[in-house]
Amino acid sequence: MTSSFRITLLPGDGIGPEITAVARRLLDAVSRRHGFQLEYDEQPMGGSAIDASGEPLPASTLAACRASDAVLLAAIGAPRYDALPRQQRPESGLLALRAGLGLFANLRPVKIVPALVGASSLKPEVIEGVDLLVVRELTGGVYFGNPKGRVEADGHVRAFNTMAYSDYEIDRIARVGFDLAGQRGGRLCSVDKANVLEVSQLWRDRVEAIHAAEYPEVQLSHMYVDNAAMQLVRAPRQFDVILTSNLFGD
Repeated sequence: MTSSFRITLLPGDGIGPEITAVARRLLDAVSRRHGFQLEYDEQPMGGSAIDASGEPLPASTLAACRASDAVLLAAIGAPRYDALPRQQRPESGLLALRAGLGLFANLRPVKIVPALVGASSLKPEVIEGVDLLVVRELTGGVYFGNPKGRVEADGHVRAFNTMAYSDYEIDRIARVGFDLAGQRGGRLCSVDKANVLEVSQLWRDRVEAIHAAEYPEVQLSHMYVDNAAMQLVRAPRQFDVILTSNLFGD
């Protein structure tokens, strides 16, 4: 019996439709080669959805994504939407999609292709052999925290956001990071700002607790985010898996 899979396509805006068409041809070639079938369901999101319905992520689009085996998102946003209120811009649909599908783990691999070493602004001896993975928590932290907004008082405008994490949010992303580290080089570096932020102190406490109880075989280290940014360009080969929060991972 031939396997069949349903993919929701979200071409979005700008170059999105063009690259989605190419990706679809590639997926069709792969499915023919390996003997399975693909069914596509194209849905609006971002600016194209705003133009059609006034919403960056229509309920019908989210429902289609939930009913699919996979979702392929291309690109969203364009300068002509910048004047809209922030919650109505295309980018707000992306945050709603992440939350609506429970996509809390963002995996960002960094692997250097030898033929492209010369295209980097870093010296070849620095980046040759780099193979690391950033595990970024994606549905918590400052992008989703409340309260947030702007207030006017005494002739001044004050804007604020809230960076907040619960223990269960940290625990589940930590397990993803440790699982992946166990499949790779066995090393995980947790990046935070635990010297000044309460939320980062909880982050470090929970990462250490999960490590001690469930993954003692993985080598765990910690690094402040400012130092980690420097180390990534100074000596990136030292990293295997980097685990971090939504803002720092971005």
